[in-house]
Amino acid sequence: VVLGGTLDDALGEAFDKVARLLGLPVGGGGGPQVENRAKMGDPDSIKLPVPMAHKQGMNFSFAGLKNSFRMSLDNYKMENGVGDALPDEVVNNFAASFQRVAISHLEQRLGRAMEHCSSLGVDTLAVVGGVAANAEVRKRIEGLCESQDRKWKLVIPPPRLCTDNGVMIAWSAIEKLKLGISNEISAQEVYPR
Repeated sequence: VVLGGTLDDALGEAFDKVARLLGLPVGGGGGPQVENRAKMGDPDSIKLPVPMAHKQGMNFSFAGLKNSFRMSLDNYKMENGVGDALPDEVVNNFAASFQRVAISHLEQRLGRAMEHCSSLGVDTLAVVGGVAANAEVRKRIEGLCESQDRKWKLVIPPPRLCTDNGVMIAWSAIEKLKLGISNEISAQEVYPR
């Protein structure tokens, strides 16, 4: 059963785009760069909207947040007469603000999914992929699991094992094919973007 998915960009893609917009190195992914800069910034300094805050459901969307981020950054550059070489404090504040809002969206959507799953007796959440290495994501999802009416068990690998989700999906498919197992996609409501 698919409860929700991304309508456009995944969270890791959004972190990578933000890193590029801030002029941060993206070799190995922009997420770690944004996370490191966010630790030194003020997460409330740049006003960004939480995506789909007033929409029901469990789907994610980060395209609007990326666009709002880009527009806010462009406005800052224009108002302050600066080019692409931004002061460290500004980069840190933009990184922290983006990270706060992106994780708020994640918390909101996961909270809804957890509420639904609790009614079915499910109380375990597995978090995987490259973004699962982000310390702030981990901390806030831990808090989300602890804040539920019934405490949820959080399963999350050590950061060194949190790699790109595409690699994990491909590896899982290889292992299943070796065993002669195939998932029947026609029974799923999953559509390419």
